[in-house]
Amino acid sequence: MKDNNRKYVVILGDGMADYPIDELGGKTPLEVAVKPNIDALCAKGEIGLVKTVPAGMKPGSDVANLAVLGYSPARYYSGRSPLEALSIGIDLKDTDIAIRCNLVTLSDDEPYENKVMVDYSAGEISSAEAKELIEYVQSKLGTDRLHFYNGVSYRHCLVVHEAMLGTDFTPPHDISDKRVTDYLPKARYGEEMLDLMKKSYDLLKDHPVNVARVKAGKNPANSIWLWGEGTRPALSPFKEKYGLDGAVISAVDLIKGIGIGAKMKVIEVEGACGTYETNFAGKAQAAVKALLEDGIDYLYLHMEAPDECGHQGDLKHKILSVELIDSVVVQYIVEKLREAGVEFSILVAPDHPTPIKLKTHTSDPVPYVLYRSYDEKDNAFRSMTEKNAKASGIYYDDSCALVDKFIKED
Repeated sequence: MKDNNRKYVVILGDGMADYPIDELGGKTPLEVAVKPNIDALCAKGEIGLVKTVPAGMKPGSDVANLAVLGYSPARYYSGRSPLEALSIGIDLKDTDIAIRCNLVTLSDDEPYENKVMVDYSAGEISSAEAKELIEYVQSKLGTDRLHFYNGVSYRHCLVVHEAMLGTDFTPPHDISDKRVTDYLPKARYGEEMLDLMKKSYDLLKDHPVNVARVKAGKNPANSIWLWGEGTRPALSPFKEKYGLDGAVISAVDLIKGIGIGAKMKVIEVEGACGTYETNFAGKAQAAVKALLEDGIDYLYLHMEAPDECGHQGDLKHKILSVELIDSVVVQYIVEKLREAGVEFSILVAPDHPTPIKLKTHTSDPVPYVLYRSYDEKDNAFRSMTEKNAKASGIYYDDSCALVDKFIKED
């Protein structure tokens, strides 16, 4: 167990890293964003690159966030949906398979196989609307073997009892604006899962919730999209692993589920929604309260906004997201920790890149900044950018080694 009173904060900008963009003169969002607080940590800390997605694994936020938390995906990863299921409160059995169930907007092309993935989030549908739709799907398609559970916004879960892995799925955010023909479920339960998706379209396209959404100029949630299968996870408790009382703050079920699985405190923040309109200030205030008043030693603060903007090809708001993380979150946390006179370490990083031009995740190593209030450096690199991280020559092929350095300080 660690015997000091130092605080450890991870500020995770999901999908924050990117590729050079012509519209920005060959620069990335991190290079053009105004982020004096993050850059100040860089100038007095360390910048480098870290590989968060092991070779052979898909670059999902599930794999990458496990890695940044210090849980080797090769050892601990059992699928995305089971982690979200933990957050929803589903008690998975060893013989259950959990499958992520998005509410999406598909084009009206017929047959189903010819439809286009118009919007993987159905216009960031509200949780209240989504609950009504998922409960309707459950009433019509649920059985003793199949159960649909509602989650947050467009993110939901299907549990299949007495089932096995082996179905090939495609994440909907990987196929934005593409015809779904080549990305439908295949292999073990492929036909069954596709049948559920087809039936859901017939059920949802004229549902009153969607009729109202269309009248309001919003994208209808006219189909479910199944992906991300997995089995019940078994994570080592974070405190046993690192000797720290840990907590997570996030708007998304995936990160909350990881926290629950690792027996960390999961802190809810009103108005946290996972977009650039999320309650950044509320998240920062909750983080400081946890660290200074509630006995938390390690805080994992996850912000989804840059990733959502990357998936939508929204360059303007991806840059804005980085700037809000800097001005509203980083500045407040650093100021309050300094005022309290505590020693602290901060790790600022994305989990993976979500390049604007690709609208999906990649496996490229990501830049990180590691700063310690009690061991300031004079870094030649004064700004957190992809270029500076590479030029530093510091590279971690295993993210767990970086996490060990961050926490264990070896």
